[in-house]
Amino acid sequence: MTKMIAMLFVVAGIVTGCESMSSGQKGAVAGGALGSGIGMVAGGSFGQVVGAGLIGGAVGYVGGSAVGNR
Repeated sequence: MTKMIAMLFVVAGIVTGCESMSSGQKGAVAGGALGSGIGMVAGGSFGQVVGAGLIGGAVGYVGGSAVGNR
């Protein structure tokens, strides 16, 4: 649990610290980390964790792009 919390802080620092990233890219990083973290906490296999990260990244990119375009 401590590793996951530390990982979320690192990702939050990366996302907020990178001004040159677009909203879609920031959403992709945050969504990928969130999806992977949820997969790990749920106790999924390696393939499930990677899949959750990819899906989270895709959803984060779409959501970030939609917010950035408004």
